[in-house]
Amino acid sequence: MRHLLTPMLATAVALASLTSSAQYWAKARLEKSPRHLEWVKVKNGNREVSAFIGYPEVKERATAVIVIHEIFGLSDWVRGVTDQLAEAGYIAIAPDLLSGTAPGGGGTAELGSGDAVRKAISSLPSDQITGDLNAVMEYVSKLPACNGKVAVAGFCWGGGQSFRFATNNKDIKAALVFYGTGPEKADDIARITAPVYGFYGGNDARVNSTIPKSAELMKSAGKTYEPVTYEGAGHGFMRAGEAPPPPETADKKSRDDFAGNKKARDAAWERVKAILKKISA
Repeated sequence: MRHLLTPMLATAVALASLTSSAQYWAKARLEKSPRHLEWVKVKNGNREVSAFIGYPEVKERATAVIVIHEIFGLSDWVRGVTDQLAEAGYIAIAPDLLSGTAPGGGGTAELGSGDAVRKAISSLPSDQITGDLNAVMEYVSKLPACNGKVAVAGFCWGGGQSFRFATNNKDIKAALVFYGTGPEKADDIARITAPVYGFYGGNDARVNSTIPKSAELMKSAGKTYEPVTYEGAGHGFMRAGEAPPPPETADKKSRDDFAGNKKARDAAWERVKAILKKISA
C-alpha cells in the first residue's frame, strides 16, 4: 500500500503546485504594485460578494470599471487587470461572482480545481449574476473617489456577461466584451443604452461565428457595436499575451502563438485606454 500511495501523493502535490504557480507572474506583479489594493464585501440582498478593488493615484475623481472574470473565476490575472486599470487612472473592481458557492461559504479560491470552478459558474442563476453586478455598480459609483461613471469589461465567460449586463443596466457608460458571445434575442438587445466594444482573437471561430448575428441585432436596434478582430491571436489573448514568453527551445507554433497574442493584447490595451478616456471626458 505504501508503494501505491507514494506516487499518488506525489501527483497530488505536483498538481497543487502547478495550479498555484500557473499565474505566478500575475501574482508577483500584484505584490509589487504601489497602488492601494484591497478586498471589500458588497451586499446584494442576503448575499455578500467578495470583490477586489484597485485605486488610481490621481488628483480628480475617477471613472470606475467593473471587471468580470473568466470561466476560471477570480484569478490572480484578473486581479492583475484590476491593478493595471488603476495604474491607467481608473478605479477598478473585480467581484468574485462565485462568492458563497464553495463549502463553508467561500468562493473561487476555496473551490480549488478548474473543474469545480467551471461547474460552479455554469450553475450560477442569471438573476443572481445581474443582482451581484448591479450591487457592485452601485457600490463603486458611490465611492467618494468615483466620478459616478462606470464601465464594465469582461473576459471569456465574463465577456458574455459584460454584453448581457449591458442589457440589464441602463446606467453603464460602456461595455467592453473580450471574446464573449452576445445576447441572441432582439428584446434583450433593445434594452442596451451603452456602446458595446468587442475584442476578438482571429483564431477563435467558436466565438467569432457569433459576431455577425450580434452585429445584425445591434444594427437593427440602432445600437452602437464596434467589434475588432485581432488576427493571429487566440481565445484568451489578453491573459496569454501577458504570460512569460515560451523558452527559445519551444516549437515554432508556440512562439508564433505567443507573439500573436502579445501583439493583440498590446493593441487591445491601447484601445481600452482610449475608450475609457473618451467616456471619462
